[in-house]
Amino acid sequence: MKHTQAYGSATDPAEGGPTGAGGGRLVGADRVLAVLKELARYPGGVGLEELTRVVGSPKPTVHRALVALRRAGLADQDARGRYGLGDEFLRMAFAHHEARPEHVRVRPVLEALAHRFGETAHYAVLDGREVVYRAKVDPPDGAVRLTSTVGGRNPAHTTAVGKLLLAGRLGTPTEVDAWIAGSSLERRTPRTLCTAAALHRELAATRARGHGVDDQETETGVNCVALPVFLTSPTVPSGAVSVSALTYRTPLAALIGALDEIRALLGPLGEPYR
Repeated sequence: MKHTQAYGSATDPAEGGPTGAGGGRLVGADRVLAVLKELARYPGGVGLEELTRVVGSPKPTVHRALVALRRAGLADQDARGRYGLGDEFLRMAFAHHEARPEHVRVRPVLEALAHRFGETAHYAVLDGREVVYRAKVDPPDGAVRLTSTVGGRNPAHTTAVGKLLLAGRLGTPTEVDAWIAGSSLERRTPRTLCTAAALHRELAATRARGHGVDDQETETGVNCVALPVFLTSPTVPSGAVSVSALTYRTPLAALIGALDEIRALLGPLGEPYR
């Protein structure tokens, strides 16, 4: 599909906006992308008035962004006048996700784990101070499911996958301090490790045992174990696979007791730290 106007070239001189790498303002592109990201937060659709408020731009600017997105098939408008993500956006997103090499290779493992334990299985990667969930398989129909989503994020220091991946990167108290960079560690539950000293001790323990643990540190009532996955290197994990379970249904001790079985299901994709 050919468009006569590039999104990055549309500007509103009267409006403020961030400055691009080349010194020019990218107001049009910034606004279009901001509107697109906000649309993703409203699966049931959102009206122009509310969208204008949350984006923080004038109504004509938001409307022009919506027109551009609709023209590209990335946004749609229903009979009530509410806007949402368009079918073309969803087609591209799902096609890209399904075709990702990591997704193709990890998905069967996640399905096997979810079927075996009747709990949610994730594949996640480290991104700065957060983990990003790249793939997820829920337990069979009828079981209580977690609210995590593909593309969702959690603080790395609260999660089993995050602590496992950090353990390979932060080997000393100095490195932990530098990673925290003087800011506070978010407390998600009363069990969350929120000091550099506590995190360093946990990372050292994680390296020694070869698996990550989340003992209700991200969400009360949910525990998790994680093992590394080596998709691109035999020595550096590309991410981690986890089994996240409701504590009343699958206690942490049961997950830890099943680690050998989880490793067997991972097969050539996973191995413990050496």
